[in-house]
Amino acid sequence: MSQFSRFIAGATLGAALALPVQTAQAGAFVHLFEWKWSDVAQECENFLGPKGFSAVQVSPPQEHIQGSAWWTRYQPVSYQLNSRSGDAAAFADMVQRCNAAGVDVYADAVINHMANGSGTGTAGSPYSSGSLSYPIYSSNDFHTPCGINPEDYGTDAWRVRNCQLVGLPDLDTADSYVQDTIAGYLNQLVTMGVAGIRVDAAKHMSPSDITGILGRVNSPLYVFQEVIDLGGEAVSATEYTGTSDITEFRYSASLGNVFKNQSLAYLANFGESWGFLAGGDAVVFTDNHDNQRGHGAGGSNVLTYKDGSLYNLANVFMLAWPYGYPKVMSSYGFSDGDQGPPAQAVYQNGSAQCGGAWICEHRWDSIANMVGFRNATDGTGVSYWWDNGNDQIAFGRGARGFVVINREGAPLSRTFNTGLPDGQYRNVAGDGSCVTVQGGEVTLNVAAMEAAALHVGADCSGGDGSSGDGGKVSTTFTCGNGTTEWGQSVYVTGNVSQLGAWSPASARKLEPSAYPTWTGQLDLPANSAVEWKCLKRSETDPAVQVQWQSGANNTLRTGNSGSTASTSGSF
Repeated sequence: MSQFSRFIAGATLGAALALPVQTAQAGAFVHLFEWKWSDVAQECENFLGPKGFSAVQVSPPQEHIQGSAWWTRYQPVSYQLNSRSGDAAAFADMVQRCNAAGVDVYADAVINHMANGSGTGTAGSPYSSGSLSYPIYSSNDFHTPCGINPEDYGTDAWRVRNCQLVGLPDLDTADSYVQDTIAGYLNQLVTMGVAGIRVDAAKHMSPSDITGILGRVNSPLYVFQEVIDLGGEAVSATEYTGTSDITEFRYSASLGNVFKNQSLAYLANFGESWGFLAGGDAVVFTDNHDNQRGHGAGGSNVLTYKDGSLYNLANVFMLAWPYGYPKVMSSYGFSDGDQGPPAQAVYQNGSAQCGGAWICEHRWDSIANMVGFRNATDGTGVSYWWDNGNDQIAFGRGARGFVVINREGAPLSRTFNTGLPDGQYRNVAGDGSCVTVQGGEVTLNVAAMEAAALHVGADCSGGDGSSGDGGKVSTTFTCGNGTTEWGQSVYVTGNVSQLGAWSPASARKLEPSAYPTWTGQLDLPANSAVEWKCLKRSETDPAVQVQWQSGANNTLRTGNSGSTASTSGSF
């Protein structure tokens, strides 16, 4: 498991939950909404792992009703792993391959209700909401039918938690059989290697019911709950923070409002002082699959891919700002709120087809590169804040990163005090050009509606090692816990050509100096920021037996030519 602020560890019925809490959250994850399992697997290997994403959220894997709309995934028929994204074998293969690429899998868990209507599900199972008949549930397992009126959300917590969400049969999640059945489903996912779950419609269940279910989970599991709370609700998000992280919808609404209607200078204290949850409790996003469609606390202020450069800048801010655990949205194009995913797969002939039917915002250069910024600046606060009183802002992240956002219609040219070590840095949120920090200061020219971002993990050695001062630094690499199979060895690869530019085929082999610890000495370019990871692969076929070090990329800044350095990672 990689970038968790909190996890649930349950053992037996009635056992106390262990809820270790860290105050800061590292990394960023992505929601590949409605992607097929085979596509998710390839994206983990080809893009998410190398870019340093901590995890991928996938659509609900359980059997659901048939139909083309996106919301059919949220009407369960059974807990068989047979959905529009693929069957159980494809799901298991995807989880294994993503884990091997160092990317955790978070499954969307729909456990509050079952499907409405009648028919057969995607696995062929019959169901009927009229008789409350499902393969795993009968009428004894549901609350007495009642509706939730619009005004109930502000006044009646009991009805919100015990009546039917948009007419969907509401499970009695306090019942032991129901809790055992749901926990059995979650345990199946954990056994397959799933590292976390999103609890859909958590506000429609009592916190004690969710705790009872999670207490039956047999292994550590990262959990975040969907609790839509913009304030003034009968059900408050803070009621659920003792169990796990929470989706902070106020963040999305407020960020969109500022970027669309207010001055970016207002963002100087963005976070808890705005009435948000504590940062260590919050999963944050610019938009998600609900509110980008006007559902789930959606409104005119929510930013989506349709807002173009404005959306891009908001995501740059989210990934640069040290609050919450950020989730990047990856959408398909839609023209109405019910529209389901495109018929064609994302991957065709081994290549991701993004920018058309599949939007793939997570592959937009600025957004993708800011994941590395997030990793490199983990654990640092905001420093060197600057704004022009309007829509040009800049801030540092300790001595590890600096970002500028220009939402105005004119270019911004200014010398900033960054707090960064002296050297040459690549502008990862802009055109990729090199700039020089000297005496902690840098002069940046940022075009209208664009951003600039510098961090210690990305300097002008780039992916080809062509920059720097031309000298070399002898660097000792150590990879711990490198247990291997016959014919498999441990390698290192990273963002410079000397480490293979993230290609397993070009990775550099280490030696089992004190097995399972592997070491090796390699020359790196001087005065360069290097990102790298440990990698296991076959000694003869680089595409076989591949397993990446999990979590964020390791980072190293080399010194002057002729010096030495050491750096370590672990599986």
